[in-house]
Amino acid sequence: MFHKAEGCGMEMDNPSTEGCSITKKNCCNDEQLVVDGQDELQLQVDKISFEQQVFIASFVYTYINLFEGLENNVSSFEEYEPPLVIKEIFKIDETYLI
Repeated sequence: MFHKAEGCGMEMDNPSTEGCSITKKNCCNDEQLVVDGQDELQLQVDKISFEQQVFIASFVYTYINLFEGLENNVSSFEEYEPPLVIKEIFKIDETYLI
């Protein structure tokens, strides 16, 4: 887990420093940050009220059952009977050009 940090890929060869009083630095610095975690954070379930527990339980139950598929393909129009024809409406609405 702990290892030496890799370079940024922009390393340059440093020119020889013979006879120079100023040296050019690389364009990037390799730094390693270590951040300590927090041990104070704890899950406090006992502070959830009864109403909140009921809401969470009903919410989870509702959304678990929301996306269940039907076992059969149910169609509402299979048992539907068309209405009886009393008048021939298509004959009444016809127009003729003479």
